[in-house]
Amino acid sequence: MAERERRKTPPYGGVFVARTRVMDGDDVHRALWRMAHEVLERNQGADDVALVGLQTGGVPLARRLAGNLEQIAGDVPPVGTLDVALHRDDIGVRPVLPEEVTDIPFDVDGRTIVLVDDVLFTGRTIRAALDALHHYGRPRAVQLAVMIDRGHRELPIRPDYVGKNLPTRRDEAVDVHDDGVDLGEMLK
Repeated sequence: MAERERRKTPPYGGVFVARTRVMDGDDVHRALWRMAHEVLERNQGADDVALVGLQTGGVPLARRLAGNLEQIAGDVPPVGTLDVALHRDDIGVRPVLPEEVTDIPFDVDGRTIVLVDDVLFTGRTIRAALDALHHYGRPRAVQLAVMIDRGHRELPIRPDYVGKNLPTRRDEAVDVHDDGVDLGEMLK
């Protein structure tokens, strides 16, 4: 969970308290390595593939996934970043301000775009990302890679590449970072 999401998750301004480590750094590395192989297999290489990391938690994962694709296939797919704050459907329900930069330094038209995020929960962030992405052009296909799929979907969205399926309670929080993945809760 990125710092931005911590501030906006009830209780607002709460502190994440880890209860269980569900993946360590090696597990995250192996999951990203496996996901890179799956991306290459599904797309017959990385020629027309570009990665777009969702701000803020998906950006470092997208960069690491691009590094893995380069090691495996020799091609460096372009990597962009996308802030979906102004495309969310909960503006007015919770404080939402654009805080990070959207940078898509390549043409998305005709490419396969792999959206990369840290945690898939209700699906609303991905819906917003699809809306935001189409302001930059018309991709040939959009695929979704997430490190953690925790369920509780509110929209018909399904990831193509998953690091780990982690059933959670709605009131739990998941924190993905370089050293692993922690499950816990937000405390005031």
